[in-house]
Amino acid sequence: MKKSLFTPGCTELAGNHTDHQHGRILASGVDLGLHAVCEANDSKIFRVRSDGFEPFELRLDHLTVRPAEFGTPKALVRGVAAAFAELGITLGGVNAEIRSTLPAGSGLSSSAAFAVLIGKIFSELFNNSGIDALVIARAAQSAENQFFGKPCGLMGQLACSLGHTVYADFKTNEIESVKADFATMGLTLCLSNTGGSHAGLDSSYARIPADMVYIANLFDKGVLGDVDPKDFYKKGWDPANRPVRRAMHFFGENERVPKMRDALKAGDGEAYMRLMNESGRSSENLLNNIVTSATGDTKLLQGLEKSERLLHGKGAWRVHGGGFAGCVQALMPTDFFPTYQEEMDKEFGRGSCREIRLV
Repeated sequence: MKKSLFTPGCTELAGNHTDHQHGRILASGVDLGLHAVCEANDSKIFRVRSDGFEPFELRLDHLTVRPAEFGTPKALVRGVAAAFAELGITLGGVNAEIRSTLPAGSGLSSSAAFAVLIGKIFSELFNNSGIDALVIARAAQSAENQFFGKPCGLMGQLACSLGHTVYADFKTNEIESVKADFATMGLTLCLSNTGGSHAGLDSSYARIPADMVYIANLFDKGVLGDVDPKDFYKKGWDPANRPVRRAMHFFGENERVPKMRDALKAGDGEAYMRLMNESGRSSENLLNNIVTSATGDTKLLQGLEKSERLLHGKGAWRVHGGGFAGCVQALMPTDFFPTYQEEMDKEFGRGSCREIRLV
């Protein structure tokens, strides 16, 4: 029997580059995502037909890492299956047709959503829908890290798997579902795709966790989440040092996340936007994930500067996700959104700016 499944994409609300350091995050599933129609096929073969990709298949008894597959959907299927096999979870052959409503380059965690969707397919077809959402999220992260070649944290997979707004502290393992509705605050959340390419950025992304781990190692810790901020600030750091600035971003952002969660829960749009702008400035000035010498691409910077001109005193704007290319996330009074959308579309092309809704 065919089953229909949906996995939402994820938008990062707070916690820019904190998850891979066992920090805190605030993220949400969105109304755009991946739709699958799937059925068991009584074999050991997983077959996928997916929008924008060549059809592929793989055997579920061949589950070792294959570097030649890095960056491909096939790697994610193999990785999730391998993670489940290690846990003794039942696997089986599948025929799946997948359709995406996630805009290209949107930063809505398309790879995380795809990996989570594969986990949901195995859960639905062979495990009576009984695999816990956190188990699926961790399998998806393992697939991205080991099989896909992406050194990401757990934020995207967690929000995609739970399918709603979530606060998480990866040091204490606290996970809290958060009721969030910008519309009731009279606000609209949107993303503007500035059109920059993510090609050639692997080393720039990898350098961020590497810089943070470097500082953590100076305190005999593996990640910054295990370093006491008071101990960090006792040191006489050179603020011109890139790893130091990135550590400063981590500690500031990590303190900001629960404050943004509380503002969201209280429906306090003014406080939320103030904190969102603080987050954005920290990413720009301390984390430095806006422009990289690897590509020299300034489109993201242009998007942030234009957003500042349009929203100063009205709303909030920040880099969305990993950075260096991609999207600007903005929040503003709903009655101003048509003006903002029109201006961003003029700058970056029709359809580049679109409203997103939390689920």
